[in-house]
Amino acid sequence: MTQSPESLAHDLLRAATRAGADAADAMAVAGTSTSIRVLNGGLEHAERSEGTEIGLRVILGQRQACVSASDTKPETLHEMAERAVAMAREAPDDPTIGLADPAQLAQGWDIAALDMCDPGTEPDPATLEAAALEAEAAALAVHGITQVQSASAGYGRRTRHLAATNGFSGGYTRTDHGLSCVAITGEGLTMERDYYGDMRIHRADMEPAETVGRIAAERTIARAGARQPETGACPVLFDERIAGSLIQHILQAVNGAAIARGASWLRDALGEQVLPRGLDLIEEPLRPRASGSRPFDAEGLPTRTRAIVKEGMLTGWTLDLATARKLGLQSTGNAARGLSSPPAPSVSNIALTQGSASRDELMAGMGRGLLITSLIGSSINPNTGDYSRGASGFWVEDGQIAYPVNECTVAGNLRDMLGGIVPANDARTHLSHICPSLLVEGMTLAGA
Repeated sequence: MTQSPESLAHDLLRAATRAGADAADAMAVAGTSTSIRVLNGGLEHAERSEGTEIGLRVILGQRQACVSASDTKPETLHEMAERAVAMAREAPDDPTIGLADPAQLAQGWDIAALDMCDPGTEPDPATLEAAALEAEAAALAVHGITQVQSASAGYGRRTRHLAATNGFSGGYTRTDHGLSCVAITGEGLTMERDYYGDMRIHRADMEPAETVGRIAAERTIARAGARQPETGACPVLFDERIAGSLIQHILQAVNGAAIARGASWLRDALGEQVLPRGLDLIEEPLRPRASGSRPFDAEGLPTRTRAIVKEGMLTGWTLDLATARKLGLQSTGNAARGLSSPPAPSVSNIALTQGSASRDELMAGMGRGLLITSLIGSSINPNTGDYSRGASGFWVEDGQIAYPVNECTVAGNLRDMLGGIVPANDARTHLSHICPSLLVEGMTLAGA
């Protein structure tokens, strides 16, 4: 009989204790996934996986080691524990290592309130294939589309359980449904492509397959005839689908691991203005029906809503137990971990304050500049915030799209860029990271 993730996690703890560990935590993840890809009206690829994976961290004094496996036989659990303890004996001392105090642990969470699991039946492969075929057909029906590179649909369900020798034990199940399409127009050197996709926890929330294919095609057709813009300085509008990458740079810069190393362009900015007044950047780990929600972190601490930035002011760092100890602070309940690695700080769902104007209204106000819809490559200096990325999108003249552009680079400094951003009101609120289109008043553009 297959063991549950909960029973496996506790079996690992018992094995670790018998092997001589002073303390330990264990994670078990059981899941299924199905993915379907179609091409030219027929099935191109189908894949289904089922399995259980386990991970164990043991602590000996101030030393730790992590091991993982996909075999759950009792002898494997014993071997894992013995190996982990042997590895920990050879690991360097780290005074920040240690499980949470029992008084810090989460209690009485409400999994049902987070609505992270679709109660419906798992979609069969034929249903997924039909959705992918419908998206492909909708894209091909748009005049000017020469081919669909891929149309795919998928489903996943994962149950994870975390247990530790400090008394913590908790788990939850999450589902996801996905559908995407990539369309191409033109041939050879004139070829352009774009995409659209949707992913939800609940199947009932999914956009129609026809909509996914049509939007992918319309985005692609709009890119036909792209060329390089002129080099110069101009305002830049980051479209909603890639604007979140700017906010991600703030999240990386306030990560406790980066702060502890001193490798952050915001390391001296605590309590300072990093966004315009009136803008908040809020973490919402308890938001219902969001893919990043979780009732507790990877060290068993309760999660909570917190302001990373309030009224434009940076309020604090993102911390797990180890980075908090290094900085002489308290964990913010932001530990995340893989099966074979120790905890590290990470955010869950975030939301940036939306503005009052639409993207088109911001574009009209910018007059002449660049609307970016895709970013490639990256040259970001984590210490200084110097920013340079390849981009494509549309050149704007007199507040309206004039022509598509590609093969250009935008550059600036993140502190200056983010300090003057203007948000639109077009963020998709079902996403884990809610971020609208963002206007940056001045950047350097390298083109033709």
